[in-house]
Amino acid sequence: MKVPMSWLQAMVNLPDGTTTEQVAQVLTDHTATVEKVEVVGGELTGPIVIGHILSSIPEPQKNGKTINWCRVDVGPRYNAEGHPKNVEDGVEGRGIICGAPNAVEGAWVVVSLPGAVLPGGFAISARRTYGHMSDGMLCAADELGIGVDHSGIITLPPSVEGHQLVPGEDALPILGVPEEVLDVDVTPDIGYCMSVRGIAREVAHAMSVHFPDPYGEEPISPVDGPIGVDIQSDACSQFVALPVTGLDPHAPTPRFIADRITRAGMRPISLAVDVTNYVMLESGQPLHAYDADKVSGTIVVRKAHEGEHLVTLDDTERTLDPDDLVIADDSGAIGLAGVMGGAATEMSSESTSIILEGAHFDPMTVARAYRRHKLGSEASRRFERGVDPVCAHTATVRAGELLAQYGGATVGELTVVGELSEMPRQTISAELPGRILGTKVSTEEVIEILTRSGVKVTALGDSLSLVPPTWRPDLVDAYDYVEEIARKIGFDRIEPVLPPAQGAAGLTKAQQSRRRVLRSVVDAGFVELVTLPFIGDKDLQTLGVGVDDPRHATVKLANPLDDTHPYLRTSLLPGLFHAVATNMSRSQEDLAVFESGAVFRAVTPARAPRPGVDERPSDEVLAEIDAALPAQPRMLAAVICGNWLPDRWDGEPVKADWRHAVLVAQEAADAVGVPLERKADRQAPWHPGRCAALIVNGKVIGHAGELHPTVVSNAGLPQRSCAVEFNLDALVAAAPHGGQVKAISSFPVAKEDVALVVDESVASEDVRQALIEGAGSLLESVELFDVYEGEQVGEGHKSLAFNLRLRAGDRTLTDAEAAEARDAAVSRAEEACGARLRS
Repeated sequence: MKVPMSWLQAMVNLPDGTTTEQVAQVLTDHTATVEKVEVVGGELTGPIVIGHILSSIPEPQKNGKTINWCRVDVGPRYNAEGHPKNVEDGVEGRGIICGAPNAVEGAWVVVSLPGAVLPGGFAISARRTYGHMSDGMLCAADELGIGVDHSGIITLPPSVEGHQLVPGEDALPILGVPEEVLDVDVTPDIGYCMSVRGIAREVAHAMSVHFPDPYGEEPISPVDGPIGVDIQSDACSQFVALPVTGLDPHAPTPRFIADRITRAGMRPISLAVDVTNYVMLESGQPLHAYDADKVSGTIVVRKAHEGEHLVTLDDTERTLDPDDLVIADDSGAIGLAGVMGGAATEMSSESTSIILEGAHFDPMTVARAYRRHKLGSEASRRFERGVDPVCAHTATVRAGELLAQYGGATVGELTVVGELSEMPRQTISAELPGRILGTKVSTEEVIEILTRSGVKVTALGDSLSLVPPTWRPDLVDAYDYVEEIARKIGFDRIEPVLPPAQGAAGLTKAQQSRRRVLRSVVDAGFVELVTLPFIGDKDLQTLGVGVDDPRHATVKLANPLDDTHPYLRTSLLPGLFHAVATNMSRSQEDLAVFESGAVFRAVTPARAPRPGVDERPSDEVLAEIDAALPAQPRMLAAVICGNWLPDRWDGEPVKADWRHAVLVAQEAADAVGVPLERKADRQAPWHPGRCAALIVNGKVIGHAGELHPTVVSNAGLPQRSCAVEFNLDALVAAAPHGGQVKAISSFPVAKEDVALVVDESVASEDVRQALIEGAGSLLESVELFDVYEGEQVGEGHKSLAFNLRLRAGDRTLTDAEAAEARDAAVSRAEEACGARLRS
């Protein structure tokens, strides 16, 4: 919410000498953070003065453009000022070229003279153009940085707020610049601050000054009027309609209104639209103006019909949902309530009769509608946070008065349909705020703070009976009032006190195991990343997963941050791919990165129950909620590319390959004492001939290997990039005793090497597993250390050399025991894989 200081000061009489910085500080301390203070017109320097156009001669150009050669009176000081060239054809004043269509004779304008500097460092100087010496510039609002309008130059009435303009006087005070504007971050729980009225009230409270609320009245009862209104939905509690006739459609918007709404972040359009926006920004109550001549019959507030259509003001035809609240007449829907009006009843440049609408709509109904149609607006953002229901009446009346004052309109009689419900009463103990906040807050101070906040307080002994004001729908629970008191006394008054330490069992076994896994991967040389948990269809296509793959069972977000990434991730790899591509664009090519986190995979669709908050949900209800949630296994994934070891003076570089991807899984398994098996497999997005399944207790928990070339190309990764992804929860669950690793024996190891010849199609891991099975309990480890293919083993065969480490936990093995274990291992390999000892 942007709040111009001049507007704020017009609503609350601040103490003398109050600075913008002080206002920003008290707002930040007691209500909402002031993100920054903008200075409109703060970059303007040099002579920027009021000018009066004495003559304007249109001169068509060969390029089809028409420029105006203007003689501009800028006062005695600047007219001649050593510039005799300013006198041509006996007419005094400066000669200035201007292409704006409203640079006409008699207009009062803003002139930047040579020596002035405009925003962006644009310096003004005299220059020859279009055959004339142009000695200055007639300025548009955007050129001065005080608005966005560039359709023409700024034109002023001869008298501004009782001050008669004089050629040559400083234009900046007339334009109200420089002007400081507060940019306030209004959180969803304080929707009443989405208005200058709300901010002014908070500032007045914090600075202990009186706030004369221009919109504060008691709720109005129904009033029969000339406009027929029928409310057919509980989502609208009150609807106010005010007819305005005889409006001059060409009446200009007063400059103070145009300036204020511009500095608050909106664009002036026409008097009728600007007035409704002005009142909305001031009061917080959105209004809408219908062209009365285009409304037929009774105005009806109802839910949309199935398949009903509405063309909104943005010229988009929308198919309405039966849960949408609409404003309708005899022709059908003419507006989406609280969101945007319809094009059929839009005000035009010739509209003279209008119907002003002020209504109070259900916040959730409006919030769901604008999200459903992706149609956020200033109105919907206020309605979803909660609007003061009284302002449906007072804001409508205020808008009518402004149209009568500045547009020559006649305001008719009000029509009010529906009654507002009473605000909820709450009873709290006077000691509750102090007890919860941990600081002393007397009963008198509690009453004083709440009273200044507009709450009706009735003291009944130690109890306080509280009724919130109409603009505070957030004050419902007892602790809402505690929070209000905390904000008003200032959080700096609440001393930070650590709660007493409670005895606990520490980390769970699963938590300990996960930490060991993450430390082991980091120790192996990988860097941990945290990526966004969102993916899109393009990411799934890059992975190359089929429709039957679990990673294709996506959970779609109702309100995604980015329409191209509407799903929760089903794999960690897309996020790592994006991270690697980003690093590549910054010339970081040697990467070993990993991430640990949950993925989300859809289950059978089910609607979760919505239990109340008054008691704990039953076990059955909790089970239904859990069943409706997507599966959320915790995964660990890594991507490796480039060089594992760089090119250095003492050795050649070592390329990262599939072994480093497998290393991640092996280190993780070793960290929690889980035997990890590997075997060749086919799984997207890995290369079908260079992919290993990771197996724990006979179950596949993930895959590792070299990525498919198509995946590498589509993801923008370096060639021969490798990756691993496995189910961390499954690995941890398989850890013995939460990850306790067996102690190493103190007895010496017996080493046995065996070289086995097998068919070239036999996987080395299959042979390794056969050796493990055959060697028995004495085997400590078995590792492949050589692979040979050549004449000595015959065509179509290969030799695999393994190192077996044998050790007993209670004795030193004899040579015979070691040989027996080795022979048993070889026998099992012969039986399972057709292996034979290499001679």
